[in-house]
Amino acid sequence: MRLLSWNIQWGRGCDGRVDLARIAAVLAQAGWPEVVCLQEVAVNFGGLAGGSCEDEAAWFAAAMPAYTPIYGAATDVPHALGGRSQFGNLLLARLPVLQVWRHLLPWPADPAHPSMQRLCVEAVVQCGDAALRVLTTHLEYYSATQRLAQARALRALHAETCARARAQGSPKSGGASDSTFAILPLPQRAVLCGDFNCKPDGAALACLLDPYDDATPPWRDAWTLAHPGEPHAPSVGLHGCDWPDHPYCCDYVLVTDDLAGAVTGLDVIADTAASDHQPLCLSLQLSGQS
Repeated sequence: MRLLSWNIQWGRGCDGRVDLARIAAVLAQAGWPEVVCLQEVAVNFGGLAGGSCEDEAAWFAAAMPAYTPIYGAATDVPHALGGRSQFGNLLLARLPVLQVWRHLLPWPADPAHPSMQRLCVEAVVQCGDAALRVLTTHLEYYSATQRLAQARALRALHAETCARARAQGSPKSGGASDSTFAILPLPQRAVLCGDFNCKPDGAALACLLDPYDDATPPWRDAWTLAHPGEPHAPSVGLHGCDWPDHPYCCDYVLVTDDLAGAVTGLDVIADTAASDHQPLCLSLQLSGQS
C-alpha cells in the first residue's frame, strides 16, 4: 500500500497560481497511491491568494472517481455572498473505507499569535486482509503553545482508540451488526501524516514520538525507519516559493511501532512546485490481520 500526504496550499503553486489540475498531475505521476491525504483544501473560501472560491473537495472527488472522498472542515464560516466557507483536510481512499471520524483539535487561547481551528481526519481502510487506521492533520503554525496542545491531543486520541480496540471483543461493547452499536474492525496499527509545522527537533514531534507507559503501540517516524541516520529531507522552502526563506522539513509520516517492519520506503517528491510544500509518499508491505 502507498500513501501520499501533501499540504497543497489550496492548490496555489510557487508561481502564485491556483491550479488543481497540477496537483492531480503529480498524483498521477506518483501512480495514484491507494490513500491520498491533502491538507489546506478550501471550499468556497474568498480571500485566499490566487483562488476563486473553488469547491476543491468536490473537484478532487470528481477528478478521482475511484476514490472515496472524506472531507473535514476545521474552519466553517459564513460566506459573504451566501453559503459556507470551509477550510480543512481531505482524505481520499482507493480502498474500502470502514469507519470515519473527524476530530477537532484543542485551540487554547494564545492572544500573542493569530491562529485557526485545526482538526484530524481519521479513517479505517481495508487493504487485503489487513485493516489500518489513517489519520491526517495540520497543526498550528504560529502558536507553539497550541501546536503542542494539539500534539498531546493526538497522543491521547491514539491511546484511547487503542484501548477501545483492545476492549472491543467484550460482549457488552457492541450490538447487532447493522446497528449504531455495531462492532467494526478497529485496528491499533495506524499511520499519522500531515503538516506538523515544526522542524525535526520540534517539541510537537517529540511529544508524538514519546513512548507510552501502557500497551499502546508508540509512534515511529517513518523517515528514520526508511532512511536511518539521514537528516530529514526538506519538505518546504524549495522552488523559490514566497515562504519560507530556507528549506527544512515540517511534514511527516508516522507509523505505529507494530508497522515499523512494514515500511519499505518514504520519499519526498521534490521536483514539483505545485504547492509551497512537497508531497511525501509512504510505501508499506502489509500482511495479516491487525
